[in-house]
Amino acid sequence: MDLALGGKTVLVTGGAKGIGEAIVRELAAEGAVPVILDQDEEAGRSLRDELSAASHRCELVVGKLGEPDACRMSVETGTAEEFLLSLRRNVLHYFEMAHFALPFLREAKGAIVNISSKVAVTGQGGTSGYAASKGGILALTREWAIDLLPHEVRVNAVIPSEVITPQYGSWLNTFPNPQEKLEKIVQNIPLGRRMTTAEEVAAMVVFLLSDRAGHVTGQYLFVDGGYVHLDRAST
Repeated sequence: MDLALGGKTVLVTGGAKGIGEAIVRELAAEGAVPVILDQDEEAGRSLRDELSAASHRCELVVGKLGEPDACRMSVETGTAEEFLLSLRRNVLHYFEMAHFALPFLREAKGAIVNISSKVAVTGQGGTSGYAASKGGILALTREWAIDLLPHEVRVNAVIPSEVITPQYGSWLNTFPNPQEKLEKIVQNIPLGRRMTTAEEVAAMVVFLLSDRAGHVTGQYLFVDGGYVHLDRAST
């Protein structure tokens, strides 16, 4: 599908692996210019070089997104301590990225798509910092959507639930029988009894970035096979 993203620059935080990587690939396929922001230099370079070899424009900025300088550079090219660290790791860089990119977003009448998590709306237990961060992302989505209305900058959020990524695979491997654990999880996913793919999340993100979603702002879009909202009796 031609989403008219050709030549448009899109910053993708955490773009070297997992959902971020899938978003970068989808953007490149649409002719956009993805800028990968990631601390994993090896993975980022590998993805950038692969796309460049296929004649796709792609840039890479290596840095920790918890550090304001890394956010600024990318635009221009259980205890209380753990709770605060989770906030910095998972939500503060969203604010910093939007802050530094704002002049460019206003000029281009661009769009922001935040990635949250089902934990923000369901809870999980034992993850207060993470839940607060992902909930904060949803709150910022609505706040920015209002703030940026005069500039015609749209702001939306995508909420995945169970997505197969390298990080998720590593978590599964902490169990004695990873395959058994996976089978138990997918039984709670109504549509198809399967995990959501990173590519399915990426497709929604890229659509929201495009003019095809030109009158969509301040929305939370769940890409989860009905995991959060469909009655558990359906599983």
